[in-house]
Amino acid sequence: MDRLRFLLITACGLGLSPFAPGTVGTLGGVVLAIGLQFAVPDHLQIAWWSAAAVLFLFGTLQSDYVKRTWPREDPGAFVLDEVVGYLVTIATYAALRGEAGGPPGGLAHMAAFFAFRFFDVAKIQPARKLEDLPGALGIMADDQMAGLYAGLSLWLVLPWLGW
Repeated sequence: MDRLRFLLITACGLGLSPFAPGTVGTLGGVVLAIGLQFAVPDHLQIAWWSAAAVLFLFGTLQSDYVKRTWPREDPGAFVLDEVVGYLVTIATYAALRGEAGGPPGGLAHMAAFFAFRFFDVAKIQPARKLEDLPGALGIMADDQMAGLYAGLSLWLVLPWLGW
């Protein structure tokens, strides 16, 4: 069970990157989102939101495991929050855009990646305050707020770019 936890928490090892593990870990969210886009194109919103909800719940329940595995409160290797944050970003954007817009293309996914990373690093309130929640909930929650900010910003900006 610990091996499965480790794989999920580190996004199959992406969080072990010696350079910018959060950014590299976000790529796990991109891969998952695009994989679901191809696997269940007719139920994409349900798939993205369901995956985000299940992984968020799983992540929030990992406080004890994180404490005994890593000495830091928010270890860099813990990137499941970035994976879920990216799913929230692309799902929010797609939900606001509506069905008529069709599924996001490659440029939209790229923009979602950069928007999410910006808002994850910027920690605009209440995201910064959410970090103060206890245990793994604090690790996970701020990234979901960043995902909402990023998805909303994409919905506002991308039409101006013709995407």
